[in-house]
Amino acid sequence: MTTTTVDIDTELSAVNAILGSIGQSPINGLDFANPEISFIYNLLKESNQDVQNEGWTFNLEYHIKENVSTSDNKIIIGSDVIRIDSTDAWDKTRDFVRRKDGDGLWKMYDRVNHTFEFPDDDYFYVNKVRLLPFEDIPTPFQRYIIYKASGRAAVQLVSNSGLQKMLSTYEVQARAAAMEYECNQGDHNYMGWPDESAYQSYKPYQSLRR
Repeated sequence: MTTTTVDIDTELSAVNAILGSIGQSPINGLDFANPEISFIYNLLKESNQDVQNEGWTFNLEYHIKENVSTSDNKIIIGSDVIRIDSTDAWDKTRDFVRRKDGDGLWKMYDRVNHTFEFPDDDYFYVNKVRLLPFEDIPTPFQRYIIYKASGRAAVQLVSNSGLQKMLSTYEVQARAAAMEYECNQGDHNYMGWPDESAYQSYKPYQSLRR
């Protein structure tokens, strides 16, 4: 009996899936000297970023402690951070965003006080949305990104409106699967309980146990 193997999508397999959706032959490697392969790869990157920009359970992190540098009173943030905001949504005395400083580094900027510097604070707690590599995101979102990029390829490379419409249907179905993953994995509730707390939600079957 042969063993069933499960392969996670890679950038190469994603590019091949996009090529297959528009009737092109698969490739053995990402040759960026080939204009078509480079264009397809860019569509994949754009779609990946567009999807992750929304902020999902897998790339949204809450309650991260950011220490203010003792040398210049600023906070450097990673280039993979798409969005950053304070955990205290009710506090309107500060509004943090991601912005480049004069030295070209991404830093936390306060839009209310118009400054990169926080001389009166030691740290802040923030929420971040990160841009993760394609291989590191959940499978439902990989398929959603592939179908989104395939629809763009159908329009921009082969100009086939019928194919684009069919791929749009697949994209909608893939987004529904991604939303199902998000709802199951996110543990969302309308009570808005804070971090490091626990809450046991009501389950209908409990009333039958009385």
